[in-house]
Amino acid sequence: MPKAPLPSFFHAASRLAPLACAAFFCAAAAAQGSKSSAPLVLRATPQLREALPPSGAALPVAVRADAFTGQSRQRVTLQGNAELRRPGLTIKADWLEYDQVSDTARARGHLRINRAGDRYTGSEGQMQVEAFEGHVLEPGYELLATGAHGQAARLDFLDQDRFTVQQGDYTTCQRGGPDWAPDWLLRADVLEIDQEEEMGHAKGAVLRFKGVPLLPLPSMSFALGSQRKSGWLPPTVGLDSTSGLNLMVPYYWNIAPNRDATVTPALMSKRGLDLAGQFRYLESDYAGEINANVLPNDRLRGRTRWGLFTRHSGTLRAPLAAGGPIGLYMNINRVSDNDFWRDFTHRGVSLSTRLLATDGGLSWSRGHFSLTARALKWQTLQDADSPIVPPYDRLPQLAARWARTSDAGALDYAVEADFTRFRALAHLTGQPNASRAYIHAQAARPWTAAWGFFTPRLQVHATSYQFDGELGNGRRSASRALPTASLDGGLIFERRASYFGRAFRQTLEPRLMYVYTPFRDQSHLPNYDSGLYDFNFATIWAANAFAGHDRVVDNNLVTFGLTSRLLAADSGAETVRLAVAQRYRFAPQRVTLPHGTGTNKGLSDVMLGASTRWQTDGGARWIFDAVAQYNLDKHESTRTTVSARYTPGEYRTVNVAWRRERDLGSQQIDLGWQWPLDRIWQHESWRGQTSAASGCNTGRWYGVGRMNYSVPDRKLVDAVLGVEYAAGCWIGRVVMSRLQTNTTSATKSLMFQLEFTGLARIGNNNPLQTLRNNIPGYQTLRDETVAPSRFTRYD
Repeated sequence: MPKAPLPSFFHAASRLAPLACAAFFCAAAAAQGSKSSAPLVLRATPQLREALPPSGAALPVAVRADAFTGQSRQRVTLQGNAELRRPGLTIKADWLEYDQVSDTARARGHLRINRAGDRYTGSEGQMQVEAFEGHVLEPGYELLATGAHGQAARLDFLDQDRFTVQQGDYTTCQRGGPDWAPDWLLRADVLEIDQEEEMGHAKGAVLRFKGVPLLPLPSMSFALGSQRKSGWLPPTVGLDSTSGLNLMVPYYWNIAPNRDATVTPALMSKRGLDLAGQFRYLESDYAGEINANVLPNDRLRGRTRWGLFTRHSGTLRAPLAAGGPIGLYMNINRVSDNDFWRDFTHRGVSLSTRLLATDGGLSWSRGHFSLTARALKWQTLQDADSPIVPPYDRLPQLAARWARTSDAGALDYAVEADFTRFRALAHLTGQPNASRAYIHAQAARPWTAAWGFFTPRLQVHATSYQFDGELGNGRRSASRALPTASLDGGLIFERRASYFGRAFRQTLEPRLMYVYTPFRDQSHLPNYDSGLYDFNFATIWAANAFAGHDRVVDNNLVTFGLTSRLLAADSGAETVRLAVAQRYRFAPQRVTLPHGTGTNKGLSDVMLGASTRWQTDGGARWIFDAVAQYNLDKHESTRTTVSARYTPGEYRTVNVAWRRERDLGSQQIDLGWQWPLDRIWQHESWRGQTSAASGCNTGRWYGVGRMNYSVPDRKLVDAVLGVEYAAGCWIGRVVMSRLQTNTTSATKSLMFQLEFTGLARIGNNNPLQTLRNNIPGYQTLRDETVAPSRFTRYD
């Protein structure tokens, strides 16, 4: 490798550097003399490469000092402001000796090492320069990527990306004054740092918080970035009204880059010992995960509890590889009993999920043609206070589809055929099991232009049934065929407009749709998968009022609507939308679901809608949505939903919603928020510091929560209340929740968490997810940050 130049070279270079820089700027100014209006722009030189040369590359080494002695190409001793430089590495000390033959540097007194922005200090040390192997005594260290730092008795460099700390500490809290002490500190007998794998490992460690020993950790792994490594994860603690105190100690197994597993033993004070596991895999042709848990003897319920939740999807290359791959998916969702959804919400079953689907299928497509095969079986989690009728299993379902969507001016068509075997317990459904086959064919000829569109469409729906038993009329089979014709068209008018000092494009978009389907008596047919569509702005334009294929509504109606939008002139983003739509039936609806009622002749309820997406010049964002279903005969709204969100800046949002359904006697008010509490009790604006490690203001309290209030019942249905504190290098949160499980009971939980930036989260894993699920617009107080350039700390 090239040998070190003489120190005089440095002194000469330092004298020539200002002249060289002046010459550069003079030349640049002269080159732009004819373009005096163009600003002078500095460009990064290609020599400032972010990535260092690979290990083993022959790189120059330079030294300088107040005085030196030595022999050329062998050994040099530097004294007074001694300095050794190599691309990406700087070593400074009061005394430094460099052996060029062995490439070894020894240093004493105020030792400082900078490698690619990572800084190390110490009293003395020794190092193989190119290999970056050696040690430092009484060291301090500071890592550029994470901001982590600490002190130790000894630090050993293993290579350019790995080092070991003996009797040292680790924290990401920013340094303060002379009496400063970090809020949290990890002290360890041995601390191993691997920056290539972005992992750390501590042995014989104790985590201290505010000077108090918080958690002994005989062995612990933690991530420096997004990489994974096997090891015990920090324990989590939870408290709720059904399971009591819940202590979980997860172990993570990094099996391979594309496979991992987590085993989580848990001790619940009211129930006993639970064992849960997760296995994830990712291959080129398939991927999925398996989640399972078992509680051998639940003391609260007096029986063994278990749950199994799997997801798998992929492709098969044989035996139809020449025609294209076969898609495969399989989902399993099974639990031990009806109370699982109430007792173990953290296991993957939410409080609104009482129907668990286990299904699998195959799919194949080529060009405009596709085939699917599916099997579906439901598990219904019943509640004695609110029973539900189980849906039908599909064992099996076979479907084929041939469809083509052409360019403008051509015919669009689609043909769909389906055969399904429906299975359920007849004493629960009140109708026999059956096999159903249907064909649904349609053709359309769309005309489109910038000023509007027009689409005539013709559909035919034919269905055949074979029943396992007799119907009430003694028949064991039935069939039905129905055509549907529709005409759908609309116009688009635009003009330039200006409101509130802003330029817009304002549109006026009338739309008219006529649908005709003749009446066929379907009251003798069972219902296996049909349901009534909700009446809203999407379904008011649907040709059939029912989802599924057991009912096709008789239609002789016209739907008309009008929409006006304000579009930002510069970006085209929608700022305001106003819409109205209504139907007129020329004949009363006669086809209904069992025990249902039809719609009378005449006008339907009016659908009214308004929405805004507005951002002020100061950056505050307003979002407003309102939808109302208004009955003209009764002169009252049938259903109304009004919601608003105000977001004046980061980590500040307020959501308010009001919903009323007059027919059900339901009226609810929903309020959610995330807001700095100091903005409430202080009049002046907050002038805190922003931490790069946390991504949010530090030393700041935040209030978070959501409340859902039933006006007729005069009580809270669901409630989530909490506080968060962002301290830069750590975040604390306490969240209390009350979630309704049925009309008479609710689950209450107390969740708390300490999030140590750059180390781990300790406490309960649920609060952060609970806040994300319940508060629209919620922002996590710690955002992912990009590692700074190594030249940020250039010496």
